Amino acid sequence: MTQNAFSMNNLRLAVLIDAENVPRYSIKSVMEEIAIYGTPTIKRIYGDWTSPSIGGWKASLLENAITPIQQYSYTQGKNSSDSAMIIDAMDILYTEKTDGFVIVSSDSDFTRLAIRLREAGQWVIGIGEKKTPSAFIAACDKFTYIEVIHESSEEAIRESEESDQRWQMQQRGKRRQASKMPTVKVPDEIVQLIADSVAALAGDSGAVFMGELGNLILKKQPDFDHRNFGYMSLSAMVKSIDRFETEFRQTTDPNIKHVFVRDREANASNE
Repeated sequence: MTQNAFSMNNLRLAVLIDAENVPRYSIKSVMEEIAIYGTPTIKRIYGDWTSPSIGGWKASLLENAITPIQQYSYTQGKNSSDSAMIIDAMDILYTEKTDGFVIVSSDSDFTRLAIRLREAGQWVIGIGEKKTPSAFIAACDKFTYIEVIHESSEEAIRESEESDQRWQMQQRGKRRQASKMPTVKVPDEIVQLIADSVAALAGDSGAVFMGELGNLILKKQPDFDHRNFGYMSLSAMVKSIDRFETEFRQTTDPNIKHVFVRDREANASNE
């Protein structure tokens, strides 16, 4: 099944959360992130709910309508949720109508599960902390860091509150917003990743549709996220890099324009 990473909002998703490998404070922002990709028709969280270490989840689960699945810790020091999540995932795969799975965990034990689900034609989204092993990240179609999601959510809340307080001071607000523009330099390896992707897709015009570019980058590097570098969109990030130029092209819909990207260095070498 071929999915478009930038138009997945109609996907029916099974969300499986490893309570022992996800911080409780992040659940609300994680669920908001998942809503970008599709509709979570199944939402389950796994853990030993008799354990005091995860006993504070109740409010978060009720608020987000997530079903807790009890899994006792039979062996001390071993994550008890792994087997239950894997068994449920395979049951859902063969008995439910889903387009994709969201595995919320930082545990590499779910690497084989992600691979198996993709082999079955399911879109697999991984969400975990920055400590997540690279093997699990690579096994997903898309991987997003919890730290980035949480920071973006807090920033959105702050901006909304500030907007309510300063609506009568628009000029001052614009200056404050400008001060929030990203200052993180995009690493050379990411610039090269973008350039290689543009080269792979560029036709005779040398221009590449931003949506196609984003799809290819995700296929090459599943944990790529423009927010990792402080940008709210891929377009904003690409525009900030001197090597690339962007242009808007009108579509048949007068209200919609598509963004295209060119690599200045590649174009110069071809002249």
